Amino acid sequence: MCEFKIIRKNDGSQIMEDIVIVNYTENNEIVFKDVLGMAELLKSALILSVNTLNQTLVVMEHPIINDFIGLMTNLNDKNKTKEKIENIVTQLNELKNAI
Repeated sequence: MCEFKIIRKNDGSQIMEDIVIVNYTENNEIVFKDVLGMAELLKSALILSVNTLNQTLVVMEHPIINDFIGLMTNLNDKNKTKEKIENIVTQLNELKNAI
């Protein structure tokens, strides 16, 4: 059985280990389940890479990711709204102004 270590790209730290199930929830959060069925949740993260050779899964966390995944899902489902797009634009402008 392939059991993954979850690594945070932001700082290289290991978040969890012995993970066998990974999926996104309906709220665009990532759920990790270990061999015992215990679950951990990342609220706003994106899976960057999965490597079965060294059994690592790398994630990037940032507050804007959850809303961005939700927007992309809605665009694919033809369920887009101007408010959701404006929310992402506002968050991006805040990031730009903080630089």
